[in-house]
Amino acid sequence: MKAEIISIGDELLIGQVINSNQAYIAEKLNSVGIFGDKMTTIGDDENEILSAFQKAYNSHDIVTVTGGLGPTHDDITRSVVCKFFNTDSIINDEALENVKRIFARRKSVPRKINEDQALVPRNCTVIQNRLGTAPGYFFGRDGKYFIVMPGVPYEMKAMMDNFVLPFFEKHKTGLIIRHRTLKTTGIAESFLAEQIGDVHKIFSPDSGITLAFLPSSYGVRLRITAKANSVDEAENKIHNVETKLRSKIEKFIYTTGDMDLEDAVGKLLSERKLTLAIAESCTGGLIADRITNVSGSSEYFERGIITYSNKSKVDALGVPSELINQHGAVSKEVAEVMALGIRTRSNTDIGISTTGIAGPTGGSPEKPIGLVWIGYSDKNETIALQFNFGGERRIIKERAAQAALELVRRKILKITD
Repeated sequence: MKAEIISIGDELLIGQVINSNQAYIAEKLNSVGIFGDKMTTIGDDENEILSAFQKAYNSHDIVTVTGGLGPTHDDITRSVVCKFFNTDSIINDEALENVKRIFARRKSVPRKINEDQALVPRNCTVIQNRLGTAPGYFFGRDGKYFIVMPGVPYEMKAMMDNFVLPFFEKHKTGLIIRHRTLKTTGIAESFLAEQIGDVHKIFSPDSGITLAFLPSSYGVRLRITAKANSVDEAENKIHNVETKLRSKIEKFIYTTGDMDLEDAVGKLLSERKLTLAIAESCTGGLIADRITNVSGSSEYFERGIITYSNKSKVDALGVPSELINQHGAVSKEVAEVMALGIRTRSNTDIGISTTGIAGPTGGSPEKPIGLVWIGYSDKNETIALQFNFGGERRIIKERAAQAALELVRRKILKITD
């Protein structure tokens, strides 16, 4: 079954609100074997909305609509839905009681404009809204489905999770779609593709398998998608492809699914009972922020300091001022002493440091913008690696933080290039 996802609201078109609803609906529909092959965003204009409804309904099995169900004059979705299905609207008693209950909790009395939120198109199945005042509408006719939900994300998500998805789970399409995402870092998309080689030697074009490359400043995600007639068949297809991919690029894969690199590094540190301290210059605390976003990180993260100025590197880490004068703050030598200094002063197993030129000023032919040295120190060695990151200031900082975490992961796992 194919679905079109329609979003309504001028605020979406002018960029005032980021449309996160589309992604959520598409992902959830996909999980029950429904492929969202088109997304449409339109403003609060009756003719445009009617036209979009007609086109979507003619060409798709399922149409979802979000937005425009509020109480104000520009919320016209309900009236347009009624016009589209050639019907009128009626008060739904359960929805009205819900409106009154919400206002009672606020110690207030609903006005007529609020009670009108309980109006729904006649002959639709009402999707009750336990988190807000506007109910959703569900139409099923001639094997097609038309679903209308509020644009407020948490209200829409509750309707998707508690009504829409259970409905389609019971009305299976016969097609099972499963995904698995392998997260890689430390290798550019083109080099990763080169390492993998011809994908049709891994799976045939008619196997129901696709492989997507999804690059970002943090690395490249590889999304394996399998279509099959059963869950077991889909999972087996994915497993076979993943095994072949890992045989080629295992050292670049740090996790599958939703886990981030800081989670993977934290898990390794925790399992091996290792502790970490960080001295950051160009990354400005970004690494420490990511580490401490992981619940339980106090078990392995001892401290992080930002030694941005040359003086702070000398005072807090013991970097000799002569070393900075001779090689510059952005250098292998300084990065090494920074990593060693933070480790010994913190009495941790591992010390990490960053020093670089994030731009847009400060670069030179010898030390261009994007140059970053990342230091690493443990009881066996103290080293620094040179990186040359492209992009604007924030991107350089993000890539440096990612590279620092990846260096820790590789050292713990004894992965060598």
